[in-house]
Amino acid sequence: MLLAGLVAAVAAVPATVVAQAAVAPAAATPTASFAKVSDWGSGWEGRYTITNGGGTALTSWRVQFDLPAGTTVGSHWNATLSSSGQRHTFGNLSWNGRIAPGASVTFGFIGAGPGAPNGCQLNGQPCGGGTGPTPTPTATPTGVPPTVPPGGRTPVAANGQLRVCGRQLCNAAGKAIQLRGMSTHGIQWYANCATPASLDVLAREWQADVLRISMYIQEGGYETDPRRFTDMVHDYIELATARGMYAIVDWHMLTPGDPNHNLERARTFFAEIADRHRAKNNVIYEIANEPNGAGVTWSTIKGYADQIIPVIRTRDADAVVLVGTPDWSSLGASGSGGGADVIAANPVSAGNVMYVFHFYAASHDDYYLDTVSRAAELLPLFVTEFGTQDYSGDGPNDFVMAQRYLDLFASRKISWVNWNFSDDFRSGAVFTEGTCAAGAFGGTARLKEAGLWIRDRIRTPDDF
Repeated sequence: MLLAGLVAAVAAVPATVVAQAAVAPAAATPTASFAKVSDWGSGWEGRYTITNGGGTALTSWRVQFDLPAGTTVGSHWNATLSSSGQRHTFGNLSWNGRIAPGASVTFGFIGAGPGAPNGCQLNGQPCGGGTGPTPTPTATPTGVPPTVPPGGRTPVAANGQLRVCGRQLCNAAGKAIQLRGMSTHGIQWYANCATPASLDVLAREWQADVLRISMYIQEGGYETDPRRFTDMVHDYIELATARGMYAIVDWHMLTPGDPNHNLERARTFFAEIADRHRAKNNVIYEIANEPNGAGVTWSTIKGYADQIIPVIRTRDADAVVLVGTPDWSSLGASGSGGGADVIAANPVSAGNVMYVFHFYAASHDDYYLDTVSRAAELLPLFVTEFGTQDYSGDGPNDFVMAQRYLDLFASRKISWVNWNFSDDFRSGAVFTEGTCAAGAFGGTARLKEAGLWIRDRIRTPDDF
């Protein structure tokens, strides 16, 4: 009777309903898929994509996985991180926890060592997304496609190992070149503005040649946690390398202004950086950001440089080294620490060295412009920091004066880097506040006036 009743009941159901019931799929669930975006042998950049395949929004997410012994996690972005042994747990931030049906979010991290994640769980369930192929660049959030550098080659592929020839920066073929790019803000404050996503935009959309990695020594920087900040610089070098950009390692000493105050810290730091990256052809060392203060003369700076450069040279014989100049790297124009004549008469005791000049257009008028113009006749120069505002990095922009400087640099092939690639509240930061938390780096909608101006000047074709 039971079987007959079941048959009768089924017979009473429309055939279309029976067919639908037979093929109804299991409810879709969220997945987390992993891909190695780049791999440089000793480490790699990993990315997880969490996709909500279900019918209701996720309100939070947590991804857990194991890494084999000998493989560690370095810096990370777009997620929180807690670790216990080889088990790592990434969680959402306040702005990316909600995932609508059909939508995705990503987070990433740097892995050191040969291994890859295993045993992945998303919110306590198997991730289900597997391991995906290395992703190809997609359009930026505003729909502006990434651009390919002229000739389809990155700046590093086009120029190779740089060297100083006479008073010029030259590429591997001996041709004088000019690099143009951006400096990070202090990585202790604005690491969320220098991420793989933002550096994709900087390299492909802005077509920058060089990234300056600004690591403060004091002010909450290196001295507070040398291991953490050294690892961050390692990671940024790898991210710049993977995108074909040159990387300036900026020892951002500022207060106190005597570089010898941090001499032993500098020895330790540059020994490790040069030792690990000696085989690369894209690393440039800036060993003293802005020497300043009473008694900090060119002789003081040279004494420091003559001790730090050999630390680099015994490990990396070819890299270009940049040396700060007196009075906040103004070539002496902001004080009496000695100008280009003094430096030229008593240069640093090493080859492949260039001297640093900084300016801020709204503060530094014709006197400073004349100073750097005259210095270019005597010394190889690299402008590792400038802004279109006053020397605080804030206030109204003086684009007219800034353009006069850039016209001079173009005529002399003097390389330059702009301050700064962040969303700081000051007018000198290229992004509007909140951009970095939102991850909305592409296009021009989130750029301040200074950001629009400098982006256009970086994007003009290179003469490589």
